[in-house]
Order: sequence, then C-alpha cells, then structure tokens
Amino acid sequence: MPGSGSKLESARVVAVVLAGGQGRRMGGADKGLIDYQGRPLIEWVLAALIPQVDELVISANRNFDTYAAYGHRVLPDTLPDFPGPLAGVLAALQTVAADWLVVAPCDTPHLPTDLVLRLLGAAQLERVPLAVAADDARVHYGCFIVRTDQRDNLAAFLARGERAVRHWQAGLASTTVRFDAAGFANLNQPNDLQP
Repeated sequence: MPGSGSKLESARVVAVVLAGGQGRRMGGADKGLIDYQGRPLIEWVLAALIPQVDELVISANRNFDTYAAYGHRVLPDTLPDFPGPLAGVLAALQTVAADWLVVAPCDTPHLPTDLVLRLLGAAQLERVPLAVAADDARVHYGCFIVRTDQRDNLAAFLARGERAVRHWQAGLASTTVRFDAAGFANLNQPNDLQP
C-alpha cells in the first residue's frame, strides 16, 4: 500500500467511493457531481483516497460516462431498486481483487489523509474484519474498512431484506478508530454546500 510502513505492506487495499444513491435530500441530484468550492464532490474524495490505496472504484447508478472519465472502474449496484449504500459495498466486494476494501461516501470532501493507514492498522492489530471511523461525538458508519472475505456475509444480510449499514456492522467483530470530526463533514443538503 502506498505510503505505508512495512508492517502493512502485504495487504492490498482497494477503495470504493459510494456515489450510487438517489440524492433525495439534494432534490434528486447526483451528489457526487454537485459543485463544492469549485469542483464536484467526487473529486475531493478521489484526491483524498487515491494516494492511500492500491486501486479505487466508484459505485454509481447513473452518469456512468461522467464518472468513468475520472479513470476508475465504475460499478453499478447488482441489486435492484436502490437498496442503499451496502449494495455499492457488495458490488465492490464481489469485483475487486484485494485483501481489504475501504469505503467512503462521495459527500465527505475532507477525509483524513491517514484514513486508510489508521483503519487498516487498527483492524490488523485487533485481528478483526472491520474498523469504523469515529470522532469524539459519534461513529461514522459509512466510512470504514472491511476484509473482503466478508462478501458472503454481506450478501446474506442484504438477501434477508436488511439495509442499515450499522446493523450489518453490528454483526461483525470490529473496532473503531478516533479521528477529528472535521474529516467527516457530510454534505447531505443544499445548505451544507455553503462555505
């Protein structure tokens, strides 16, 4: 993994940026392509994650050509009817060749530059398949790293009609990693985009 110490070099890490939602709170707009301080939200997340991983893929369900123009594989959901972010995670887990998958939503433009290193390090140290980002006030369930051997577990969870990220995570041995809250500012609504 780029920039990592020798302890972690044997782990291949791929990131998936989740941009496949319906953007209901943004009036149906494709959130990843909404302008934020002069460039689309997705560009902020790509810039943060690319130096931290071996490969990056984008989960999207529309505007495929626009996302593909960034030079990364674009993965649509394999499940129908927009079942939520875990569908994008599952599509990535079923596609990538990696030991670990780091997951981040497209509307978190200020991700930490050491996100992957710290999540991976904590998961390996604790010998658990999942590490989730948190700050002093809350857990950021949508930003995590998971071992790719959990793909069947996630597929079964979704097949039962379950959708909630935190409920799936609750069924896995895990650890949380504390970061500064500013790194997870989540731009969900139009007024969140104001500087």
